[in-house]
Amino acid sequence: MKFKAFFTDDGIALLDKRFLPAMDKVGRVCHVYLTPTHAMLLHNLLGATAAGPDGGGPQCVAQFARDLLFRDYNLSSRNGNRIAFAVDIALLHRALRSVLAVQAQSPAAGYAPGAIQVRLVNKLPAGSRSAAPFLTFETKGARAAVVQDVPISRPLSRSDVERLQAALDAAQELPQTLVQVPDLPQFQSLVDRLKNVGDLLTVAVTQYGDLHLQVSTSLVTVGSEFRKLRVLGDRANAPVGDQNLTASTRMDMAVERGEALSVQVNMKHLVKSLHCHLAKPDCTFYGIAPHGACLTVIFQYFIPGTRLTDKSISFYCRLPVLDPGSS
Repeated sequence: MKFKAFFTDDGIALLDKRFLPAMDKVGRVCHVYLTPTHAMLLHNLLGATAAGPDGGGPQCVAQFARDLLFRDYNLSSRNGNRIAFAVDIALLHRALRSVLAVQAQSPAAGYAPGAIQVRLVNKLPAGSRSAAPFLTFETKGARAAVVQDVPISRPLSRSDVERLQAALDAAQELPQTLVQVPDLPQFQSLVDRLKNVGDLLTVAVTQYGDLHLQVSTSLVTVGSEFRKLRVLGDRANAPVGDQNLTASTRMDMAVERGEALSVQVNMKHLVKSLHCHLAKPDCTFYGIAPHGACLTVIFQYFIPGTRLTDKSISFYCRLPVLDPGSS
């Protein structure tokens, strides 16, 4: 089992400034999954997403084309040249920043800073009698060189890699209708207010481009909606006669007509998913999976200087649905 590569400048900047801070807010530990074509950061894909009253937490998937992050990419294993392991995101980010600081040292005349290499190694930790796996970062600056070892879990077995791949394949099913939330500060402000009311949030998405949020307790019901949002996928024209009805009535009627889906999620899960905006997506879409299986948040990136989708980056979250009767 071998892995060795050099980071590209764009790739290491994406991880340092955007994706590692975002993933660290979602959960402390994630899986790194390396394949011949992609590198991924996966949170909670092997967790039991329906377990317990909190539903096991949101799943997050950040997937990058290999050449976006790395050059001179060498990967081999008996698991179809796939390697996966768990790592503490904060430790990973700290190591990355350490080697970046050395690389950024003011170079001497005629000196070119060294590239940052990453590789998978087995080393004997101090005070231990058996070797342990590490992800090692190496670079040279003008005045110093640095080697940073990040402890990782033992690479997953063939069966666990297959489970991880199966969970990843299942998580890529798109909702039939997606609505874009263009004003993220307003959306986050609304969620911040609603989380002080209750722990369970009802989310509904219509084919008309409406996103409806509502929190209900034994004492009060508070909600808000975003209307006439951009729609991707299945869409419909809003009935003219619904304009004078209340938001909750219109939403209930849309669900009855099969032109909307409504689910209940844990408020803490939605708040966690909002931390993914630290990865600075260009667009954010919300949708509900077929049969109300989960609430899906998809983050879209554009090729710099264009409005064309950057297909080398894929980033999304899936929030588990709670049983309305559990409240």
